[in-house]
Amino acid sequence: MQIYYLKSVDSTQKYLKNLLINRKVSTPLAVLSQIQTDGIGSRNNSWIGLEGNLFLSFSIPLNELPSDLKLESSSIYFSYLLKEVLSDLNSSVWLKWPNDFYIGEMKIGGMISNIVQNNIVCGVGLNLVDAPKGFLSLDINIKKEKLVKLFFLKIEEKIEWKQVFSKYQLEFHKSRAFFSHNNKLKISLKEAILQNDGSIISDGERIYSLR
Repeated sequence: MQIYYLKSVDSTQKYLKNLLINRKVSTPLAVLSQIQTDGIGSRNNSWIGLEGNLFLSFSIPLNELPSDLKLESSSIYFSYLLKEVLSDLNSSVWLKWPNDFYIGEMKIGGMISNIVQNNIVCGVGLNLVDAPKGFLSLDINIKKEKLVKLFFLKIEEKIEWKQVFSKYQLEFHKSRAFFSHNNKLKISLKEAILQNDGSIISDGERIYSLR
C-alpha cells in the first residue's frame, strides 16, 4: 500500500477521491494526515479533527476484494479488521453496527466507504489521543503509523467475508442497546436481525449500512 503523508488537509477522503478522479493514480493507495480540518462522518456529518488522532483514507481496486464481500458491507468488513488489530493490542474497542468504533457506551471513531473509479474508498477517523465533548479516545497508546502498518498488513491477508462475519455476529448483541439510521430515520437495533451479508432486518425492512 503506497501512502501519501500530509501535514494538514480538509478531508483525507476528499483528497484521495480527487487523486483518483483527476490524476489517475494507481491503487492500492492511502492518505494519512496529521491534521484534518473538515472530515466527513456518517450521513455527511463533520468529523472533528483534533491533532494527534487518526485521519486516514485508503483505496483498493474492487477486483482485489474478497469475492464473497458484498460492497454495501465494506465498512463492516474493514472496520472489523481494524477492530481486530486494536483488540490484539489489548484495546476493549468494539464495533457498533454498522461502522462505529466504541469503548463501552461511547463512540471513539468510525469508517465510511464508497466506490470511486472502480475502487473501494474508505475513510477512517479514530480518536487516538484526544476526543471532543461527548466522545472518548482509545484506551491504549499506539502511534498512528504503527497502527496503520498493522491494519494494512491485516488487509493484505485478504480474509474472506464469511470468516470476518462469523466473529462479528458474535458481538452484534452489543449493538442492541443503540440506534442507527436508515437514510434520515433513526432506527432501534434492539430487535434487528443480522443477515449473513451484513445487512439487518428491522420492522420487516432489509437495511444495508450504505456508508
